[in-house]
Amino acid sequence: MNIINKLTLRHLKENKRRTLVTITGVIISVSMIMAVATLGVSFLDIMKRQSIADNGEWHVQYQNVSPDQIEAIANDEDTGSLLLSNELGYAKLDGAKVEDKPYLFIKEYNEEGFKQFPIELSKGRLPSDEQEVVISEQIANDAGVQYKIGDQIKLAIGSRMMEGESEPLGQNDSLQRDGEGIKERLEVNSMETFTVTGIIETPSWEPAWSPGYTVLGYIDKGSLNKSDMVDAIVVLDKVNSSVFEHAGKLAKENGIGKVAFNDELLRYYGVTDNDNLRFTLFSLLGIIMAVIIIGSVSLIYNAFAISVSERSRHLGMLSSVGATKKQKRNSVFFEGMVIGIISIPLGLLAGALGIGATFWFINTYIDGALGISERLQVVVTPSTVLVSCLISSATIFISTYMPARKASKISAIDAIRQTQDVKLTGKTVKTSKLVRKLFGLEAEIGLKNLKRNKRRYHATIFSLVISIVLFLSVSFFTDNLKKSAVMSQEGTNFDISVTANTGDTEQLEDLVQLENITAYSVQKSLNPTALIDKDKFPQELKDMIERDNIPLDNGRYQYYVNLHGLDEQSFRDFAKKAGAELEMFNDPGKPTAIVIDQISYHDPTTTKFIEAKSIVTEPGDVLDLIFTNYDTEKSKPLGSFTIGAMTDQVPMGIRTAMMGGLDVIVPMKTMDALMDDEMKKEVRSQLYMNSTDPMETQKALEEVVPSNLYIYNVYQDRQQEEQLILLLSVFTYGFIALISLISIANIFNTISTSISLRKREFAMLKSVGMTPKGFNKMINYESIFYGVKSLLFGLPISIGVMYLIHRSVGETFDYGFELPWIDILSVIAAIFIIVSSAMLYSIGKVKKQNIIEGLKQENI
Repeated sequence: MNIINKLTLRHLKENKRRTLVTITGVIISVSMIMAVATLGVSFLDIMKRQSIADNGEWHVQYQNVSPDQIEAIANDEDTGSLLLSNELGYAKLDGAKVEDKPYLFIKEYNEEGFKQFPIELSKGRLPSDEQEVVISEQIANDAGVQYKIGDQIKLAIGSRMMEGESEPLGQNDSLQRDGEGIKERLEVNSMETFTVTGIIETPSWEPAWSPGYTVLGYIDKGSLNKSDMVDAIVVLDKVNSSVFEHAGKLAKENGIGKVAFNDELLRYYGVTDNDNLRFTLFSLLGIIMAVIIIGSVSLIYNAFAISVSERSRHLGMLSSVGATKKQKRNSVFFEGMVIGIISIPLGLLAGALGIGATFWFINTYIDGALGISERLQVVVTPSTVLVSCLISSATIFISTYMPARKASKISAIDAIRQTQDVKLTGKTVKTSKLVRKLFGLEAEIGLKNLKRNKRRYHATIFSLVISIVLFLSVSFFTDNLKKSAVMSQEGTNFDISVTANTGDTEQLEDLVQLENITAYSVQKSLNPTALIDKDKFPQELKDMIERDNIPLDNGRYQYYVNLHGLDEQSFRDFAKKAGAELEMFNDPGKPTAIVIDQISYHDPTTTKFIEAKSIVTEPGDVLDLIFTNYDTEKSKPLGSFTIGAMTDQVPMGIRTAMMGGLDVIVPMKTMDALMDDEMKKEVRSQLYMNSTDPMETQKALEEVVPSNLYIYNVYQDRQQEEQLILLLSVFTYGFIALISLISIANIFNTISTSISLRKREFAMLKSVGMTPKGFNKMINYESIFYGVKSLLFGLPISIGVMYLIHRSVGETFDYGFELPWIDILSVIAAIFIIVSSAMLYSIGKVKKQNIIEGLKQENI
């Protein structure tokens, strides 16, 4: 080691505090870069594992291949595992209770297929020959058809066909109906007998609307005839970008007509051509890393600039005894390398441990927030470590480059005289006379000092401003997310709903006996229309008709109507809230309704939430409702309803119509009496419930509710939104905390060194009569100037960013722009605490110095 490097090491040891602050800052910087890189890789990993859990692990599917083609695929060098799959078709399920799910759907896999696809066995065993099957537990739970392990089932298997269609329907196609009933047919092509060997959970690939319950059989590669055609599904040995080209080439060479890819899974490997997710993810991570690098460069550059300033006398003396420019420059690079060797490994370890602790904390929330079953795991790859090392090394190099150039240019005479740092004119440090008049001489000296040391002053201000902007912007963004979540749920006055596509409420009425239910409402709904005269239009509707140039029908506008029939108790409670007399609604022969005339809705044209009147009418007026069959395009009268009451109250579960719509509420018995058979086919029924434990109620419902009823848990949605906001908050506030730590380290480093370099100045001021009180006053004013200047820049920038965030959210939600005064006051207090703490810490080191020793001292 040469003498220059030895002196550099000695300098680092002698200035332990500043060296430690620099190392700490670099460790934080490296740990953040490592954490961000690890977060990106880990996020792709969880999405990869979730895709495998949902859809199985496979990469390429060769469709309709023969045994010879299967052999060619199996012998391909890229093939890791070969799965065989075949859809036999559909068979009628005799005795099925659910009208929309009358079939069994029979699919076959080989042994590898059963391993690679997400198939969960509840009872028994998987099939091992072609005469064995496992069946979905939903066949018993949902359809009410009981099969036991060991039972033999005889099935007439065929394809679901539609008139005029050449391709058969699949599991993604719901049961095809029209006004007259089921319009698809089952074309049987084989009779098969199977033995049930096990029961499986409902597969994740079976959609809720599919018309067939899953039955899985076994396919044996060795027993395939030359004419048999099945799907060959490949799990690749190594996944790379050549998968598309290679699979296409293999298919062409072997005469395979169609190749499909697991695009979702391949995307997470990074081999999909059009990948918006990866672009978005890595763009976001790139922006975060850029912010980290800017903050880190500010700290590290400042540390090395101060180091060069302190060592300038030594560097000058070395110049006088023959040290070259290159040696002086390299001494600064060597200092950076020493700090990097210590800091980078510690930073990498801290980043991995930090993200691991974060994952441990948020894994309890991620299921609800993201709706996934997998858990986040820390994935550290060699490329992650390498990228983090390179970025960190580049950050240190950028930070040391300018100080190194400065060190190389220091001449022996200037350095020994120490004149290169102070080149000022009277104009540079000129202050307003008002400062001395208002605050005294001490304030003027403090302000002059800040002007004299502009670089350090600006570095400190920059660090403070970054912290202010980041904290206020992110806290405002998080508050807006919470406010938006509340507004999106506004008007929702129930926890759980169960919906049927028919008007039969019997199934729904049986569910209200479940535990924890505190209130419920059973309803039927239909969507007729009504022609309303012009004199009953509210002003908002007139504006809409004029704006959109909507034609009228003889001066009348066709309102769409949401007709709701409530069960007896629910209607009684609603009529009481609306202030209506119950007696007027008792006679179905004289239909009387309650009309909701105050509506609140989201307008897609203006993208705002609007509150307005829906209609200008009075109790006693009559509404003539019209039913339209949109298949035949024929209309007929539904009935004339007398308006019994107008209200702004809303029954449980109902959201008001938009402008041009009308909500009409009647007793269910009135609605039933008016409808004919054609109308009843278009009716939907709903059950809305409030529960003391919505999650427990949902579990109970899922055990008894058939698949043709749809359960919607509003409470769970609300919880998921809150958990997602918490998840975002953990990452964003964690990021802010670390950036702020870098900034605070920078501030302490700058102010501490600045005070230490001014020992001689302080001794001189004391020697000419400055009292301890005056000295403290000067330092306090310097702290105030730091705080005020940073707030003068930081607050307007933050308010600008907050307004931009408000405008972007305002595209959906219409609420006023409000400044987060509590957050702003917290920031103001925090800024002055940070600056004052740094000042007090630094002053503590020089307060008790001897005046004579201070005047004699040329540097630290």
